[in-house]
Amino acid sequence: MEDILSTEWKYLLKVGLQDRIVLPSTDAYAARIDSYFNNSAKLRPACILMPQTTDEVSIAIKALVNASQKFAIRSGGSNFWPSNNIDGGVTIDLGHMNGIEYDPKTETAKIGAGVLAGQIYERLAKYERAVGAAREASVGIAGLALTGGITFFTARYGFACDQVVSYEAVLADGSIVTAEAAGEYADLFRALKGGGNNFGIVTHFTMRAFPCSTIWGGGAMLPKEIFPQAAEAIVDFTKRVSDDPDTNLICMLCKLTPKPGTIVAALYANMAGVEKPPILEKWLAFPEIWKSYKKDTILGLLGTTEQEKNYYSNWFTLCFKNDASIMIKAAELHDALVEELQDHIEDGDFKTQCVFQPLPLSFIQRSVEAGGNVMGLEQHDSDGIIWGFHAMVRTPELELWALPRVRRVYEGVQEFAKSANSLLSWTTANYAHPTQNVLQNYGKENVEIIREVAAKYDPDGCFQYLCPGGFKISSVHDL
Repeated sequence: MEDILSTEWKYLLKVGLQDRIVLPSTDAYAARIDSYFNNSAKLRPACILMPQTTDEVSIAIKALVNASQKFAIRSGGSNFWPSNNIDGGVTIDLGHMNGIEYDPKTETAKIGAGVLAGQIYERLAKYERAVGAAREASVGIAGLALTGGITFFTARYGFACDQVVSYEAVLADGSIVTAEAAGEYADLFRALKGGGNNFGIVTHFTMRAFPCSTIWGGGAMLPKEIFPQAAEAIVDFTKRVSDDPDTNLICMLCKLTPKPGTIVAALYANMAGVEKPPILEKWLAFPEIWKSYKKDTILGLLGTTEQEKNYYSNWFTLCFKNDASIMIKAAELHDALVEELQDHIEDGDFKTQCVFQPLPLSFIQRSVEAGGNVMGLEQHDSDGIIWGFHAMVRTPELELWALPRVRRVYEGVQEFAKSANSLLSWTTANYAHPTQNVLQNYGKENVEIIREVAAKYDPDGCFQYLCPGGFKISSVHDL
């Protein structure tokens, strides 16, 4: 056996967690690293710790903090950058904490932090219920619900974090607490609704469940040439979301491999099961290369949304007012980058996504009605669009080559929106590049809430410095 005195995981052995340690020499270690969505996140921790209970997480945190040992926290492993993994340290993988308990009396579901969206929808289907989880089956609940989370139900119920009624969390000193809207940990509850992993490790989320059985939806591929009309149709849809909060739209320009090249892709979903709702009339009139929309379940719909794994990529995101001209500018910059990628990557094996998602004021109103969060969206006074952009390539060398070019597209859209006085300050952590300002854009009051709560529950800054992944309040300076 390896000399435990020279390993990062010796501290975990000393507290009796040897049965939960996965070492680099094992097949289990290789499988867990390979299961990360993006190759960029496939780092090499000294070991992976896979606790099965909250008590085991508590024991592990006390041991690691006492030893000043760096660590990472993994839920679903779907982030494109290694906020959920670490080289040389200890990765706490919550994948075995995958229980789901539905309580029909309170209409809530208690969900383990290692649960994936597909598992949630599958297990709640027998009750004809759902929660505000991710729109891809392989995305975990924790990263989504701690940093916001647009779901299929946001227009009716708010963001994923707005649907949490309590968090079970392990603090830096190993304390296990339950944070709710009222009571001793009400301040922690508020801060966790968008504040990320600045305070502790959340092990269970209790979330509101709501009726959901048959839905209508699916995908469509449309000719690239219709995008100017599609941009106007996005504007129209965003204006009308409050009239039909059950219908969802995501639109993107994407370059697929190997065919049909660059297309417009759209995802439609009506969570009440209304077939071809009137709000999508313009979209359903566009010529279609392919379509899959039909009556289905949420789980069936996720077959359309799942993305291909094992690429290297970098995401950037920003928000701007509901303006078609900015979307058209983003499309132009996307097309120019696709040409550059095609010239550089001989085998053509790359993908791009230039994504547009509605951010109407009604989303923000639903958040406020649900009790609010710390993301600061209330500062907006107009409907908006969440824009995200990334390029997926096959090697780390190509990732380094592509990064400044992807950043150039982001900066081009940012400058264009700013010149039109249409740039919105909010940046969603769910799609942001690690170099982007996220917490800074929550607004001064919310930044102070996060800072004060982090200092109160983690006075030594363990989750700032020993757990480097994620957007940290310690990196936010005076606003």
